[in-house]
Amino acid sequence: MFSRFIQRAPENFLSREQIQDVRAGRRGFLASAFAAAAAATATQSHAQAADGDPNILNLPAHSKGLGQPVAARPYGLPSEFEKNLQRRESPGLTRVGQASVSFCPLQGLFGIITPSGLHFERHHQGWWDIDPSKHRLMVNGSDDSMLKRPMVFSMDELMRLPNVSRMHFIECGANTGMEWGNSAVPTVQYTHGMLSCSEFTGVPLRTLLDLCGVDFKRAKFILAEGADGSSMTRTIPISLIMSGEVLVAYGQNGEMLRPENGYPLRLIVPGVQGVSWVKYLRRIEVGDMPYATKDESIHYVDLQPSGLHRQYTSIQEVKSVITSPSGGQVLLDKGFHTITGLAWSGRGKIKRVDVSTDGGRNWKPARLEGPVLAKCLTRFNADFVWDGKPAIFQSRAVDETGQIQPNYHELRKVRASRSIYHNNAIQSWQLEENGEVKNVQV
Repeated sequence: MFSRFIQRAPENFLSREQIQDVRAGRRGFLASAFAAAAAATATQSHAQAADGDPNILNLPAHSKGLGQPVAARPYGLPSEFEKNLQRRESPGLTRVGQASVSFCPLQGLFGIITPSGLHFERHHQGWWDIDPSKHRLMVNGSDDSMLKRPMVFSMDELMRLPNVSRMHFIECGANTGMEWGNSAVPTVQYTHGMLSCSEFTGVPLRTLLDLCGVDFKRAKFILAEGADGSSMTRTIPISLIMSGEVLVAYGQNGEMLRPENGYPLRLIVPGVQGVSWVKYLRRIEVGDMPYATKDESIHYVDLQPSGLHRQYTSIQEVKSVITSPSGGQVLLDKGFHTITGLAWSGRGKIKRVDVSTDGGRNWKPARLEGPVLAKCLTRFNADFVWDGKPAIFQSRAVDETGQIQPNYHELRKVRASRSIYHNNAIQSWQLEENGEVKNVQV
């Protein structure tokens, strides 16, 4: 994906010398540069257009011959010219690739749905492609009286039950975690890329608990357990399940889950940090108290200024980020630009997003693009006319409960600056006079 007016990160298909040529009005080279790197033709200047654009006058090969046959690719793939839009691992983030993260390229996406192949990954022991015919989900109680009948479900049995499809965002609790102390990484892919949004299909967990005859007067929590080598286990309040929004899902974006996303079965817990969306789901235990497993007692806890840790703070608070213009990109021309980004809240719908181009001194409302759904990404847009002077882009979201996204000063007042999880502070991007956009904190 490309634009004559903006160089997108991290593709970087123009050199610094070529960028200077663009600013000076010399764009003749752009046709070949864009064709080689982005499968597109650069818009010519008015002077060049007067002589005739060869990309219009000369018919290309694809206009004169037969193309590829139907079903040449039984499973469709993106254009080869979009190959630089990919999820990426941050170098040096972890020692072992099986316990690492790949970041979603938010800067290059449209709308609110993340393509399954670009969905961010977080693994604790690597991913597996599990045979669905052998996978089982067991539901049991912490004692014999917690439910009437423990049950084991095969994938076939689960997929025969009434299903629902819903769109929700998933965000890792550590998303933007590297930014607590100061600006740490250059692009939105690395600051906010542990975020994705999909349509998920599955069976409400409430349905399975009803089949098992759970005693909802005694039941207060469930323990979800995954089948990967880390045996990921998470405590989830029964109150979330009673609403019917927690799903045992096998579908994503109209097809089966991808192996990296938990195939053949994962838990969907809308509004809650991604670690609770247990992948390769194999067991649900119903109990009357939190389970305090390793990943909720020594990990995924919030350090407080007092030195104490806050536990079971799993809701992802209201948050937003401008994805373009954003860090690593370069504005090539003055004039009109569209500011675009994403907003989300684990407490419900986004009510409003305000945008600032002067570091938060002045704000104006952005346009919310539909659909605006609860616990789902919302796309926002705003107009910007660049006069060549420096600017600082910010977005500030408000959700339907009245929660307002804080700035770093407000967040650190209650959370200090040495935490890791649940950083929902306002992100700032600094536009410099040379058109480069950088990650800053103000």
